[in-house]
Amino acid sequence: MKDKRILYVSSELVPYLPETEMSVASFEVARTVHNLGGQTRIFMPRFGLINERRHQLHEVIRLSGMNIIVDDMDMPLIIKVASIPKERMQVYFIDNDEYFKRKAIFTDEDDKLFDDNAERTIFFAKGVVETVKKLNWEPDIIHIHGWMASILPLYLKAYFKDEPLFNESKIVTSVYENGFEGSLIAGMIDKIKFDIQEEDLISILKEPTHLNLQKLAIQNSDAVMFGSDSIPSELEEFIKSLNKKVLKFVPIEEMEEPLTDFYLNQVLQ
Repeated sequence: MKDKRILYVSSELVPYLPETEMSVASFEVARTVHNLGGQTRIFMPRFGLINERRHQLHEVIRLSGMNIIVDDMDMPLIIKVASIPKERMQVYFIDNDEYFKRKAIFTDEDDKLFDDNAERTIFFAKGVVETVKKLNWEPDIIHIHGWMASILPLYLKAYFKDEPLFNESKIVTSVYENGFEGSLIAGMIDKIKFDIQEEDLISILKEPTHLNLQKLAIQNSDAVMFGSDSIPSELEEFIKSLNKKVLKFVPIEEMEEPLTDFYLNQVLQ
């Protein structure tokens, strides 16, 4: 993996958020590549419950300052950065006071999904791409984890299709068993239509459930990695129907060799 550039984009990551299957897997996959000599950059949302002082986040002025358009609204983009202790791995945080200041992640105190989650996913996806463009850092692989990153492959394939920085990038999506119940707001498809008008590319979002968001990510990815030992059977059949390159679930302690082989001999071939 020496000198390969891997961009990791995750909804959750330890040590900044509590340990979940996804937050741990996101970290461990990136650390494995980093320890093998790969160049890594990690992006996640700067949720309000992340303690900036304890984790030593600081704003990167040269990367902040642009506006991201979401559904005809100009939303200021703030970029913060931190290093994971002992790992020397940089994490970039996509921030905006309107979307990420609240002291919760995806749901309110009544466990109800936030009404603006759809807008937050669009802001996050576009914010990641615009920041990587400013860094002028061309990734060999873009590996996403979690539903808040699920529209990024679509945006890379459609909205940013003429951006030369990503012309050669391969996209990997990790899929997980657990997600949210119900669906995001029904108007999500209309918000995305502001950027991407092709109906056939976004029709699955007429019902923006967790399953459909994962399907959207898979459709626009080059390969799939199982982040859980078991995933919904409907999702597994969907992956088979598309004939995607797949790395089945591997325990973290056994990950190094299968992950390296998957990246080098399947994804990048």
